[in-house]
Amino acid sequence: MLHSRIDGPMILPTSIVEKVWGREQLPAPFVAPAGLRVGEIWFEPPPQLPDLLVKYLFTSEKLSIQCHPDAAQAQAMGAGKTGKEECWVVVATEPGATLGIGFDRQLSAEEMREAALDGSIENLLTWHAVQAGDVFYIPAGTVHAIGPGCSIIEVQQNEDITYRLYDYGRDRALHLDEGLRVASGKPYDMALHQRLPASGHAALIDGPKFRLDYVDGVPDEALLYSYSAPVLVVPIAGQVLVNGDVVSPGECAYSPDLASVSFAPDGKALVTAPSAA
Repeated sequence: MLHSRIDGPMILPTSIVEKVWGREQLPAPFVAPAGLRVGEIWFEPPPQLPDLLVKYLFTSEKLSIQCHPDAAQAQAMGAGKTGKEECWVVVATEPGATLGIGFDRQLSAEEMREAALDGSIENLLTWHAVQAGDVFYIPAGTVHAIGPGCSIIEVQQNEDITYRLYDYGRDRALHLDEGLRVASGKPYDMALHQRLPASGHAALIDGPKFRLDYVDGVPDEALLYSYSAPVLVVPIAGQVLVNGDVVSPGECAYSPDLASVSFAPDGKALVTAPSAA
């Protein structure tokens, strides 16, 4: 465990995941144990929201080129029940940071296979230059990879089905047949990209599986009403109070609703919850 603090019942325990592409030096407030390449910091989902996972990602190298199935594909392949949709909120970058999402042109399954086998798939991906505040929704089936120099908050369905198509020669298993059954060869729809506003609230994701909003300051009544069921709260600046517990950047908390969250004057946070059925 890197950090397992529960000042009250609302702050979620965290754990680290070491990755070959992780980092030995993490941005504040995180500190990596000596000699450990930390790639991910997970927040344990509370029992009230078992299907929603929040994590931080820290990269020093490119992640594998990969994709995830949707629920129907996962069930048909005997790989799980929910599939995996996710989104990325970039919180810090180093110079030259990029995210590979979708392709420069439409590719057939056979073209993707050939490109994965000879490594040219890396150059066929669209590499998006990114900076803090970029938000990308990644629907199931989207072929994607995270480049080096990124610190990202990821919100996803709590399912770990990843099909690697290419891994830069690393000694890890690939899943080419499974991946090509679910991978989309399309360019990325930039309508799914947003930037966090300089100030004020923004609705970021209203996907089929989860919602994500950016809250800066006191939420209005419409937002409070829309989050009247359990939510996860991820501060990214200042502090918030969740049922009296102080929650700071680098932490994640469960709240029974958004009305139970109070924001400091400089408090800014992501709030997320499953989409309505």
